[in-house]
Formats: sequence, structure tokens, C-alpha cells
Amino acid sequence: MAFSAAVLALDPQAEVTRIAAAIRTQLQSLRRRGIVLGLSGGIDSSVTAALAVEAVGAKRVFGLFMPEADSDPESLSLGELLATQLGIESVQQDVAPALAALGCYQLRNAAVGAVIPEFAADWKFKVVAPGSDHQGLSFLSVVARSPTGLEVRRRLPFAVYLEIIAATNYKQRVRKMVEYMHADRLNYAVAGTPNRLEYDQGFFVKQGDGAADLKPIAHLYKTQVYQLAQWLDIPAPIRSRAPTTDTYSLPQGQDEFYFGLPYDKLDLCLFGRNHGVAAREVASAAGLTEEQVLRAYADIDAKRASTRYGHLAPLLVEEIADVG
Repeated sequence: MAFSAAVLALDPQAEVTRIAAAIRTQLQSLRRRGIVLGLSGGIDSSVTAALAVEAVGAKRVFGLFMPEADSDPESLSLGELLATQLGIESVQQDVAPALAALGCYQLRNAAVGAVIPEFAADWKFKVVAPGSDHQGLSFLSVVARSPTGLEVRRRLPFAVYLEIIAATNYKQRVRKMVEYMHADRLNYAVAGTPNRLEYDQGFFVKQGDGAADLKPIAHLYKTQVYQLAQWLDIPAPIRSRAPTTDTYSLPQGQDEFYFGLPYDKLDLCLFGRNHGVAAREVASAAGLTEEQVLRAYADIDAKRASTRYGHLAPLLVEEIADVG
């Protein structure tokens, strides 16, 4: 049988039942009463919240909206739409003042200004990666836009890229701190929301959105998350929204920043890499060239190597017995 997108098809009802049962078992093991999670208005956090409701009921799921200075207002409105539909308790906490006090925006702007001298605080910007059609050496760029519409693009030296990422990572880490505060007061567990692409390929911040007590959809390809979203009746505006980082002040897709390919094509590449499928077969199913799939395979391997640090638990000099 020819390789096709059908390999990612699942039985949504059976999968929802399986995940809900796993969540209940995990909460019992953790000795926690319910679930806390951040709601971004995106498909992953929405499906995770709905699965939590399936597992323990709406009264034991607590949602958080945590906008900051660069957040798209649509993220908040869609998150609120979901919380209302699910009937869960939720609160909004603007994390911008905390980020400003920590120097997040100032440090980030100074880093961008190192490569775009005319950049100012009222400009908007984003970091972009090379697309799937790049040839040879790849590099990251910063794209900035002035209030008058002037757009400037510059190649990012690696040291400057690290400065921008380090400052920006404050956002995910401050949000996680808020989640655990509410988890502590409610005796709830924190649910992480990465899908398989994000978990496998390192699209998370260590001790930021990578921190959680349980990750109910980390085994699911993003294509499968959308399948569950339809079965769970996630609001249509959320299901139709393009995956976004919602991290930088200019609009930016996840493929543009990190993955290099749309999620449906990369899902097939990741599945193919995981199951030893020849690049030419994946190319035919995904609408890519064989060369693009081979580059995707190489990128998957490289990201897995760099992601190992993000998944590592703290290292010890020697193993310590009887600690769980």
C-alpha cells in the first residue's frame, strides 16, 4: 500500500477515552485534584483543556490567560471563547509588568538594535528561519517594521540570536510561574500542551512551557490534534486559526520561525523518519520534492540532538535511592 496521509488517521472517540483515563490515573499518582493550564487561543491548549474536562469535569479545570505586550488580542478572545464553551473557571493575568521589570523588552530591543541600528521600541519585529527550499548553509534573520511601514531584514549573528531568544524566553518562564502558583493554591497539577512535533523537535522553553506535571497530547502528531479538535467540538475560529508563535510583535507562523514546513507536511516527514519510510514516498504523499524531504529528515535529526538538553532532568553525581 502506498504511503499516504491516512497513516495519521485515528479513532477520535477511542483516543479521547484513552487520554482521559490516563489523565485520571496520572492525577491519582500525583495526588492532585484537578488541572491548571494556560489558554493561548491555539489548537493545542484548547484540545488539552477539553481533554482535561473529559477526564475530571469542568469544575476541576482552571484556565489562565496570560497576555503580554506583544500578544495578539485574538489569542485572548479565542481563549475566552473556549473557556466559556467548556464551562471552566478562568482568570486573566497580564504578565507584561513582570516582564518589563525583569528587562525582557529592554534586553530584546537592545539585541535587535545591534543588527538594525535604527530599530526603536515602537517598531515591530520577528525572527524568521529559512524555509524548506533553502540551499546549503542556512541562517536566521530578523525582520523589523517601523511605524511608517519601512521594513528591514538583516541576517542574525548567532550571538545576537541567543540574546533575543534568552530575553524572549522570560515570557514562557514567567507564565509557567503563574501556572504553578495557581496549581499550588488549588492542589492541582499543571498540564503542558505540546504536540508531538513540538515535544520531539524542541519547540519549547526549558523550565518554561516545557515544564509540566503531565503532557496529554505529546504523543499526537499535530494533524491528529486537529482530528480530536473536531470531535471535541473546539470552536471553529480556533480550528481554522493558523498555528502561530504569538511571541513577537509582528505576526509569525510556527513554520516561519522554527519548523520550516507547514505542520501537515512536517507531520508526514516526522512519521516517515520514525518509521523508516523512503524520502521519495513521503515526498509523493506530502506534495514535496524528494530533496525537501531529505532536508527535512536532516533537520529532524539535528533538532532532536539539540532538544536532548531540553528534555534532560537535572544531572546528579550519583543516583539517589528511595526518592520516588
